[in-house]
Amino acid sequence: MNTTKPYSLLDLAIIREDFDAKDAYIRSLQIAQHAEKLGYSRMWLAEHHNMANVGSSSPQILIGYLANGTSTIRLGSGGIMLPNHSPLIIAEQFGTLATLYPNRIDLGLGRAPGTDQTTATALRRGRHESVQEFPSDLDDLRRYFSEDNMDSKVRAFPAEGLDVPIYLLGSSMSSAVLASEKGLPYAFASHFAPAYLINASRYYRENFQPSAHLAKPYFISCVNVIAADTDEEAHYLATSFYQTALGIIRGRSYPMKKPVKSMDNIWNEAEAAAIQNMMACTFIGTKESLKPQFESFFKQVEVDELMVSTNIYDTEKRLKSLEITAEVLG
Repeated sequence: MNTTKPYSLLDLAIIREDFDAKDAYIRSLQIAQHAEKLGYSRMWLAEHHNMANVGSSSPQILIGYLANGTSTIRLGSGGIMLPNHSPLIIAEQFGTLATLYPNRIDLGLGRAPGTDQTTATALRRGRHESVQEFPSDLDDLRRYFSEDNMDSKVRAFPAEGLDVPIYLLGSSMSSAVLASEKGLPYAFASHFAPAYLINASRYYRENFQPSAHLAKPYFISCVNVIAADTDEEAHYLATSFYQTALGIIRGRSYPMKKPVKSMDNIWNEAEAAAIQNMMACTFIGTKESLKPQFESFFKQVEVDELMVSTNIYDTEKRLKSLEITAEVLG
């Protein structure tokens, strides 16, 4: 199957059971280097806070670490949670990254806090961002990158004048509306919130307003992929992913655990159903069995790029999964 679509990768630097954050960062670099060789177009890291087993609390720093260890793959945020930050700071940080690694840095933005409300309050130090303020913060950020800002009293160096692509992230209709209004590429979090995927993608395409940076809509869907040499092995490896997802259902941060033969004694029926609904955009299998799954997905959703999230405990198995995925999508 030749989809002729770019394929990319999302990583959270999830910490494995019995390992630490440094191991997660080293693994992320291994993944980035491997993905680069396999033809993945980009690798993004997502901002999370107050989660003991998610290592991507500072994606800006990790992006620099990965960029320094690779040479061609694009690196970026999927995303930076803009309400947690001053737009000026984000412009300076990503301007610095883009200066060090030209034509390789993406800036994906989200409006969620990436954490619980108490932690969000600690991050923002009493600054209360609302949904209504996000568009104006987005405009401020874009202005800091523009050469038109050179006469302003507040300027962002070295960001000013740099072409750092900005992507809007979301999982709802409101994000689809904003992305279409602003003429921005749009990445949808269908890997954990698939409910509005089809409606949001359709709305975005039908209502897209061309901008100076993007002439036509560009839609990215993020999905979960677990691939192996046999279907049995793929489903076995997926149990690590299920155990991590179970932490979301229970409101806890679980480390990436070793796969198990059965989840029956780990989750209850209601939890299993909730995870299956949450992870509806999940593809598990071999090269042969994945092809029809992807073909069916592409018939339902018009995507310009497919971003994959592959959470597997064993590093070599994860690298193998990325290889098989590239063979299917390439």
